[in-house]
Amino acid sequence: MNKKISMRFFDDREVRAIWDESSNKWLFSVLDIVAVLRNEDNYQKNRNYWKYLKAKLKKEGNELGSDTTHLKLRAPDGKMRLTNVIGYEQVIALAKVFPSAQANRFIAWFTYSDETLDGKSKNKAYALWDSSLLSQIEVGTVKGLQQIHGYLFGGLYDFAGQIRSKNIAKGGFQFAMIQYLDRTLADIEKMPMNNFEQIVDKYVEMNIAHPFMEGNGRATRIWLDMILKKQLHLCIDWSLVNKKKYLDAMVDSVVYSGAIKHLLKNALTDKINDREMFMKGIDYSYYYEEP
Repeated sequence: MNKKISMRFFDDREVRAIWDESSNKWLFSVLDIVAVLRNEDNYQKNRNYWKYLKAKLKKEGNELGSDTTHLKLRAPDGKMRLTNVIGYEQVIALAKVFPSAQANRFIAWFTYSDETLDGKSKNKAYALWDSSLLSQIEVGTVKGLQQIHGYLFGGLYDFAGQIRSKNIAKGGFQFAMIQYLDRTLADIEKMPMNNFEQIVDKYVEMNIAHPFMEGNGRATRIWLDMILKKQLHLCIDWSLVNKKKYLDAMVDSVVYSGAIKHLLKNALTDKINDREMFMKGIDYSYYYEEP
């Protein structure tokens, strides 16, 4: 399947989108938006409500009642099913049908999310799949990681692709001290990557080093997948990696890497040439960084 699939997250709920070549724009799942606006997780209840609302809007002469497109998206049962999708302006119009604080928050999030620094970086990450750079990135090296970071954040951060020159800390944890950083990175680069255990050990050490001022996680997760693809012909299905469990396991990995290894090993897939898998990985990677 060559369709470009994207996933956004509002209050930890998925809002699926698909790129429509004929209209040259993203189209968004109506059911996902209804779920967000109703604060309801039950797929069938949202489906029934949209059926009712669509008929009501059509009767009232509202274009939303009839002006929708059907495209295939993956349903909760894992099957590709025809789904009502609408464009950017229609999403805003639909949200306004739900006069509530939740709807107002959603509109603010939806209209702003793609214009944020992370939104712009995420769009660049999507484009990496079709970029000639993907085949030129050094796999498993510090330079390769710098290439990824430079691509994701070029034009957004002055330090894109540059190893930091200041000490940084997060949540009270001090990442590699600047006076030892060059040596630390050289040692990490020399670490073996012949099997899954070694590769994750290398990934964990790179995370502890945190070579950039910002954007380490997003760049390093792509770096990790590239190593897995080259060495093991596998990658990670990040949609199977729970956000909280992943973040907790990464914190624990400073002293114990067993939890992150277990979590990632259970999410391995051989779909290394699948566009949807790559795009989904980007969606989840950026989702992990949301507060």
